[in-house]
Amino acid sequence: MPKEYYSLPFKPNAFISNDDHDKCSIQESISSFLHLLATTYFGECTFDESFGNALWEVDFDNLTSNDKLRAIITESILDSVEHYEKRLAKAAVEIKLRQESVTKNGNLQMVRKRIDILISGTIKQTNEPFSFVESFYIAPMSF
Repeated sequence: MPKEYYSLPFKPNAFISNDDHDKCSIQESISSFLHLLATTYFGECTFDESFGNALWEVDFDNLTSNDKLRAIITESILDSVEHYEKRLAKAAVEIKLRQESVTKNGNLQMVRKRIDILISGTIKQTNEPFSFVESFYIAPMSF
């Protein structure tokens, strides 16, 4: 029988009041955890300062080439996924960086740096292929 996982956001009051908490599949649980890992900077979690990734250390770096930024971010996220997400085997990370023009208020154009994070692997429990895609703008970050 497949294991049930608690969905995010986690609701401690449901346990305190002995209510049911929302559940999700292993795929949704892994995706939620990878989102958390991708959007956390080193030191943000006081119980484990190595949780997160280096993306936020280079967020405003406009001098480093996209290839170097891509390599830094890829290595950092892959290290974090391999260290913290034990339910995935053969994890692989691909990062795409590109400049996009963003229309704001109907006519104002801004150039923003968009990052696409693609994480793939195999779910150990079921031996199923898994893929996750996260996209957002950086410098400054927004979803």
